[in-house]
This record gives sequence, structure tokens and C-alpha cells, in this order.
Amino acid sequence: MNSAALCRNLIVVGGCFALALSSRAADETPAPPKAFIDGAGLGWRALGEADFERVNCDPETFTWKEGGVHCTGQPIGVTRSKSKFTNFELVAEWRHQKSGGNSGIFVWATEEALTDLKRNTLPPGGIEVQVLDHGYAEKYEKENGKKSDWFTTHGDVFPVGKSTMKPFPPVAARGNRSFPRKNLSKGIGEWNHYYVRAINGEVRLWVNGEEVSGGNDCEPRIGYLCLESEGAPIDFKNLRIRELP
Repeated sequence: MNSAALCRNLIVVGGCFALALSSRAADETPAPPKAFIDGAGLGWRALGEADFERVNCDPETFTWKEGGVHCTGQPIGVTRSKSKFTNFELVAEWRHQKSGGNSGIFVWATEEALTDLKRNTLPPGGIEVQVLDHGYAEKYEKENGKKSDWFTTHGDVFPVGKSTMKPFPPVAARGNRSFPRKNLSKGIGEWNHYYVRAINGEVRLWVNGEEVSGGNDCEPRIGYLCLESEGAPIDFKNLRIRELP
């Protein structure tokens, strides 16, 4: 074969290969962008002890230190922000210290739900961003012989009490929880990164850099932030917020 024919064949083969690559690329769904928002930049500020107040826990339940807070998990209850928020972005890192640990971050917790809240009780109002260790699901499966169809340990978002929300799919069997589209939470003793965006009655959650769950048509859509104590030790750090119009 002479050099001219060889070149023609290479051009044809190369063209077909390029077309094949283009076709395959067109069929693939692009991965969602990662969003490791660190809370730095214009408008962001740190949240610390001065920004929260005790609701129905003991004085030593939440122990603040520079950069974060340790929660003993006892008694069950919450600490809440001193201010109400409407539209905002929130960054928080957390790690459980005990297998099966349970906690959460309340968004838009209502005044009514927090007033005269009894000891060992959680607020019956607001939107909860679940913070749950994998051991909780493992125990449930062992005791019931099947996996749960009403909660996960990878970042559920759901309304509490009289609050309402239209959950993004996939949705739990009971119909009220937005289940994560991808399992990204790390296990006991490891730090997890949450980025929450709450705007105009819509809540979206990113777990360790990827958007996984949320919902819209939330009521209420203004209220307090709460950190939850629910029976097991947990650490939070790098709590930062940016209020939006």
C-alpha cells in the first residue's frame, strides 16, 4: 500500500473513531458538579457559642470551643440560633462518636415549636436535615430482617411535626422524606461535610461535595437553626452561614 492510500485509511479510521467517541459522550449523563463550599468569601460568617442559646438541654450538653462544638447527646433536645433566618447558605462538618448515633440540623424551626419545649423532647416544627450514623441502619436491618424503607443514613431531608415540604425524589415509602440520590456519608469517627441552601421555601443538601436531597414548598420558610442532641456524642465544626436576600 502506498503512503497516500495509508493516509486515506488513517483519516477514515480516525474519523470513525472520533464519531464513536462523540456518540458515546452524548449518551452519558454528566456527573453533578461537586460543591465543597467552605464558607469563605463575601457575606459568610462563622457561627459560634455567641450565636446560640440553650432550649431544653443541660448547660454541659453543648460545649463550645474555637472552631466547633461537642454534644454529649444527653438529654435529648436542641440548642437554637438566637436569630431567625429566611434565605441562607449553611456549611457544617460533623462526625459521630458512637455507632448508631443520631442527630440533625433543624432549618426554619418555629417559635411555637421551641417555646416551653420539655426536656428529652425535640421541636415539633421545622425542616430537619438528618445527621445519622450507619450503625443505626445496620441495627434496624438486624432487628427487622430487612433494610429500612423510611430512613437512610446518607442525608434525608424532611418536615417535622406540623411543618410541610414537597420532597425531591427519591421519596421514602411514607411519602414525607427526600432520600439521597447517592450514598456519600462517611462512618463513625470520620468528618462529613454538609452544605445546605435554603431559599424561598426550598431546601437543598450537598453531602461531601454532591447534591443529594431536598424539597420545596416548605412551610414554614423562616425560623431558627437548631443543633440536635439525640442520645449519642457528636462533634460539629466549621459552622458558617451566609444570609441571602
